[in-house]
Amino acid sequence: MKEEVLKTIKKYNLIESGDKLVLGVSGGPDSISMLNVLREIDEDETIDLKFQIVVSHINHNIRKEAKEDEEFVKKYCDENNIKFFSKSIDVEKIANNSKIGIEEAGRKVRYEFFDEVLKETNSNKIAIAHNKNDKVETMIMNVLRGSGLLGLKGIEPKRGKYIRPLIEIEREKIEEYCEEKNLNPRIDKTNFDNTYSRNKVRNVVIPYIKQEFNPNIIKTLDRLSELVKEEDTYVEKQVEKAYKEIFIEENNEEIILNLKKFNNYEKVIKSRIVLYTITRLFGSSKGIEKIHIDDILKLCKNNIGNKFLTPNKNLKVLVKNHKIYFSKQ
Repeated sequence: MKEEVLKTIKKYNLIESGDKLVLGVSGGPDSISMLNVLREIDEDETIDLKFQIVVSHINHNIRKEAKEDEEFVKKYCDENNIKFFSKSIDVEKIANNSKIGIEEAGRKVRYEFFDEVLKETNSNKIAIAHNKNDKVETMIMNVLRGSGLLGLKGIEPKRGKYIRPLIEIEREKIEEYCEEKNLNPRIDKTNFDNTYSRNKVRNVVIPYIKQEFNPNIIKTLDRLSELVKEEDTYVEKQVEKAYKEIFIEENNEEIILNLKKFNNYEKVIKSRIVLYTITRLFGSSKGIEKIHIDDILKLCKNNIGNKFLTPNKNLKVLVKNHKIYFSKQ
């Protein structure tokens, strides 16, 4: 598995010599494998890649075994002289107070703590242990939510400071590696609770598809993801080119585009320009759905002056004087 992970690292330029990585380690098969294999790569004198590792662990206080998980990861780190950072958080309380699901709350506190450790240790990247199965599960969930073509990209190997060294490794291979290396990973029993959507996809939907339709569904959907990524890269280049053509003005509070030139593009490019513009303004297009984009396109097509939309509490889109104003509220 070390060779396969190293191949993924080189293919996507995930790690460079001199990097300092924060590894998110729960103690489960995926994360403990990631920790072990990255340590092996770093310590291998025949591999010209040297980096530092620190470990971040969150105790969600959901399961009674959570403290044992924490001790398991800490013991591994102590034995291998790796800095270990942990935090105990009442995720259920946060979920209730924030009126969000436990899964979402757990993810939120994990990533916040990863950032804390990143700053404290002066690291530059955060490694997450998502594997190829996770990627395919995400694709299926995105399709079920009606996310559109971009949802078929699944989980990307690299996004900003986040890297995923195991993203091209199947779960079966990870479990074999754990046995081979006697890692004895912790098993999270909540992974078998099918009240969670992802667990249902993992434990019910994918096994059913494997048995009844395609035993190689993981590889098949992974290939589909790669094709979508290639096409998306091409479309994104066309969107950037179009944006430059219609761009008028940009500052921290507002982006102004040429309305007439905008309306000359095909709908697919116009939709992507809207997302691209919002992302430039806010750093993300989170919270902007297809219905919002369609409303913005309709507003621009009607070309009636001084009409505006507020897709959410942060964004205002105004058509005025043959221009489109994307403004922070």
